[in-house]
Amino acid sequence: MTTAQSLPERPGMGLGTRILIGMLVGSVLGVVVGERIAVLQPVGDLFIRLLVLAAIPLVFFNLLAGLTALTDVRTFGRLAGKIMSYYVTTDVIGLSIGLAAMALLRPGVGMQLTEQVDGAVGEVPAIADVLLGLFPTNAVRAFAEGNVVQIVVLAVLLGIGTLLLAEDARSRLSALYSDLAALLRRLVDLILWTAPVGIGALMAVTVGRYGAQLLGPMTRFLIGVYVGQAIVFVGYMTLLRFFTDRSPGRFLRDTGPLWATTVATTSSLASLSVGLDIAEKIGLPRRIYSFTLPLGAQLNKDGTSVMLGAVFLFTAQAAGVEFSAASFVSILLIGLLLSEGSGGIPGGGFVIALIYVQAFNLPIEVAAIVGGIYRLVDMGNTTINVMGDLVGTSLVAHSEWKRNPT
Repeated sequence: MTTAQSLPERPGMGLGTRILIGMLVGSVLGVVVGERIAVLQPVGDLFIRLLVLAAIPLVFFNLLAGLTALTDVRTFGRLAGKIMSYYVTTDVIGLSIGLAAMALLRPGVGMQLTEQVDGAVGEVPAIADVLLGLFPTNAVRAFAEGNVVQIVVLAVLLGIGTLLLAEDARSRLSALYSDLAALLRRLVDLILWTAPVGIGALMAVTVGRYGAQLLGPMTRFLIGVYVGQAIVFVGYMTLLRFFTDRSPGRFLRDTGPLWATTVATTSSLASLSVGLDIAEKIGLPRRIYSFTLPLGAQLNKDGTSVMLGAVFLFTAQAAGVEFSAASFVSILLIGLLLSEGSGGIPGGGFVIALIYVQAFNLPIEVAAIVGGIYRLVDMGNTTINVMGDLVGTSLVAHSEWKRNPT
């Protein structure tokens, strides 16, 4: 019998430690060199491209392997119900925390909005459009565009179809899916071997380009967003402590490379391949994480929700607009709809924020202000988004284990 070969590790130095060293070196270079460090941007971009390259097929085959390991379709329905309830609840909480943080700090009061934004930025999507957008009309296009949620839906349909086949055919396909998923996880391991360099380059460029702006008038806004996201983080750790058998400290140590990736890449899709790999290594059931993590990358936006609430109230304060308590129901509902259906919007969370404030007739001149530091905001957004996916997966996995401990 042969065993899988592991990539070489430096003695006494794990991946998380090497990535941390890379981030520290990159940050120092960014401070010393300044904006000229942007010459390293292609190194970081290459690392992101490699992660995205691995993410799409890994999502597809990992999910197929996980689904075909289920005993019946009803089990999948139960998992979907649990994780969707978690995602919607935490997104609403994230929006509320972002609004509360700005209400307390009031960074927009007295700020002059002098920048102009030309042209339309989009509109709030209809619920029907969000639901229809989950289903691909062309499988090849879904893969070519990297539309994660459509790939998830396609894999779910094929997985259910596989479960309905005769035993022999089902076993052959399940084994094939599992082997291809294992191959792609090895590819992620190979890419992560270069992570200290790629992440170090990304951190150097970020610090060199945006570091000086931390001292400007947006400091209070940025602090408000980070404090809100820190509150969400504390909530995650509390859920882990009391509703799973995982220690928060051990969880953070074991998943360290993932958070370094989210901070440096600010990309949920690029981080997804790392998240799937980490979930396997910390012992989460593949039949659960292969579904919940890709779905969360599309639908669960706790960190982005904090940012949306913060940008919304920051803009209202700057414009001198006040809202009644009753209006916050519609503010939360539209924010939830935007965060859940934002996957196909070019420009990510920043464009969503523009659409959000525009939907309530607030001046979108705030775009020129928040846009200047958006990458700094997005570092927290992505980290909290992905952490929410992994914590939710841990909660669902523990509840399923309690239901059937064998």
